[in-house]
Amino acid sequence: MTPKEIIHLSHYNAWANETLYLACSQLSETEYKLERKSYFGSIHNTLNHILVGDRIWFGRLENVLENLGLGDILYDDFNNLSSARTIEDQRIISFAEKITQARLDGVLDYKNVAGDFYSDPMDIIIRHIFNHQTHHRGQVHCLLSQTDVPPPSLDIMYYMRAND
Repeated sequence: MTPKEIIHLSHYNAWANETLYLACSQLSETEYKLERKSYFGSIHNTLNHILVGDRIWFGRLENVLENLGLGDILYDDFNNLSSARTIEDQRIISFAEKITQARLDGVLDYKNVAGDFYSDPMDIIIRHIFNHQTHHRGQVHCLLSQTDVPPPSLDIMYYMRAND
């Protein structure tokens, strides 16, 4: 993994989040917060979880402790969550634009939410962060398919074609 790849993934990630949030903005609040059969229950809760995960991981990367639980609801309403998502995506892009190959080749020592200490390769952690978002965006995509709002295409190929 190279810094160039991380920059590319960070921009794709922001595009995918913006595209998904645009679709979710078409839902009524009732549909958006409706408890469904999914790990985090609702679209709202799942989107909150993605943001929580990013804040935890980027807090570790930036040495800023985030005292968050994986199921925490950071924002109770869509508009504030959407604004926070945009800010977080800019944080991720900024991080990506500054990362060096030496840092990518290093390790990160951190404590997980259960309090256990780990030392993991930085490139694997970065892959995990983007994979985590993709995984849960897929869950939201599935939840959207249970509404009248068509789930958007989020494949990286669509991003590349939209940004040529």
